[in-house]
Parts: sequence; structure tokens; C-alpha cells
Amino acid sequence: MKLEISGLTFSYENKKIFDGLEFSIREGEFVSLLGPSGCGKSTLLKLLTGVIAPEKGHILTDGQEIRGITEHFAYMPQNDLLFPWKTILENVCLYGRIHGGQEQVKKEALSQMGAFGLEGYENEYPSALSGGMRQRAALLRTYLFSGSVALLDEPFSALDMLTKKSVHDWYLKVMDEIHLSTLFITHDIDEAILLSDRIYLLTGRPGRITEELIIKETKPRDRDFGLTEEFLEYKRHILRHLETTV
Repeated sequence: MKLEISGLTFSYENKKIFDGLEFSIREGEFVSLLGPSGCGKSTLLKLLTGVIAPEKGHILTDGQEIRGITEHFAYMPQNDLLFPWKTILENVCLYGRIHGGQEQVKKEALSQMGAFGLEGYENEYPSALSGGMRQRAALLRTYLFSGSVALLDEPFSALDMLTKKSVHDWYLKVMDEIHLSTLFITHDIDEAILLSDRIYLLTGRPGRITEELIIKETKPRDRDFGLTEEFLEYKRHILRHLETTV
């Protein structure tokens, strides 16, 4: 497994947020976490990135246990957080972690510009790019920080419908090419169904995985899939779960 979480327990102000949380992600897999508001999705990201420490439990990548701030995960928030006074190349290299120093960071970034749809825009500033291209730049920065597991906190939420579909298809293609594993934290049920190999459904607090939903349809899934009975059944199932765990 690329990522394994077992027995993860965490409390805040004497309130248990997670109690024995367990889930896993395989290499190259896209996994979503869906749950009601307040079930601890943001707290989980802080635990994985080492911002806070669990009381009990284990976080393993490639079978190796990790603690504290780690380079195994790359976090991408809702906003692209590109610095407007820096070029696209400077932005994507900012947090890059490629052994060997700044020149190798730059070399690796340039080698990936084509795959991330940014070739020819290396010296442009963020204001010259569309919303979709800015997200691609932010995702490249995420990839350079760690080629292992990407933690996505609803990074597509600000995009319009057509741009979102284009970025979805592109991201899945890049994932396949570079064998990137993804944990997608979201409240958007439609987006989770369209993108995921598997969806974990969370209870409210204390948070536990109560169901694993496998999305069998081949990716990428075209927009007509969202009109099918199969899609609607997945959505009804998830909604019933969320309604009973609030």
C-alpha cells in the first residue's frame, strides 16, 4: 500500500475527533473521503502532514511509519496560492523537494511543464493564466514537493463547470503517467463519484470509516455518466449515509 492509516485516534478539548480511524490507498489510486460537516476532514489533513500529532495509531507510507512534519505528502488547498510577483516557473519551484539543490528543482520542473500543460508559460506571471492553468501550476508545485501522495482539499471548487471537467481529465491522465496516489477531501458528492476509484464514507464525531464504496466505471468518466442510473444510485447511497450520520 502507498498509504495505510490504522487505529488513528485524536481528541481536541476533551472531544474525540477520531477513534480508531483506518483506511488505505494503493499506488496510483484516487480515493475520496466524504462525510458530514464537522466530521474531522480538515483535522485529518493536519494529522497526515504532521501539523498535529495523533494520540494513538499509525500512518505508514510504503510500509514505513512516519511521524511529525513529513515530505511524503504534498498538500494542495482550495486556493492555488501562487505569488503574483513570481513567474510560473519560480512559483512551482518554491517548495520543490528534489535532492541536489535548486538547479535540480528547476530542471525537474522544466521537464514536467509539458505533462502539466504549462510548456511555453514558464516565464509568465499568474495573472496571465486562466483559472484552470493556475490550478495546473499549483498541482505541479504539489507534485514537486512530493512524488508520493497528493492531499487535495477541494482544489477544483473555484473552477467553472467546463474548466473543472477539463482539469479533472487532465489530472487523472497525469496521475496515471507519474503513478501519483491521491487522497481527495471533499463535500462534493458528484465530483467524488466522477473522479474516484474508491470513496470512504465517514461518520460524524468521533470519526470512523463506516463504508467503502467502489466506483467500478472506467475513468475518465464523461459528463453523460452523471446522468446515468448508476451515477444516481451511487449518489442516493451516499446521501442516505450522510443523512444517518449527522
